[in-house]
Amino acid sequence: MKPIDLPTPNPRGWAGLACALGLALLLQGCGTTKSPTSQARPVAQRSEQAVERGRDVALYAMSLLDQGYRWGGRGPATGFDCSGLVVHVFREAAGLDLNGNAAALSRQSRPVQAGALQAGDLLFFNTLGQPNSHVGVYVGQGKFVHAANERSGVRMDRLSDRYYAARFEGAKTMLD
Repeated sequence: MKPIDLPTPNPRGWAGLACALGLALLLQGCGTTKSPTSQARPVAQRSEQAVERGRDVALYAMSLLDQGYRWGGRGPATGFDCSGLVVHVFREAAGLDLNGNAAALSRQSRPVQAGALQAGDLLFFNTLGQPNSHVGVYVGQGKFVHAANERSGVRMDRLSDRYYAARFEGAKTMLD
């Protein structure tokens, strides 16, 4: 799959993220160590196994199109919110047991180098005036699957759509 160029992350999102991280570190105190993801270098190359697992994740995410939306929803029977969709998809398609909201998923994942986006990567957006407040699964060809809202449920959108491009904060991976 040919990598695409990522939109430039929203600078307001990065500033907010920096402030939030600084505050979190201040509140944690001096005796803590940095999390592995805070030190992680952006992923550029993927193993063949990671590429295959990413395709499985993307295909499974697409199989959930048109499922209902529910705030806090974690499954097809109840509906999904954005993080619930990601947690469910990664558990079922990749055997990974993830948890948490979009911001927590961002902290658990590793950044993807610009231009190295692959199917199964996570895309993070600032949709609520908070860093990493929305997440979707990249499926290829500039498209991603996400649980958007109660009106439209799980749907596919283009990363280049004006709304999402303006709110894009970065791509990360749970694979490899």
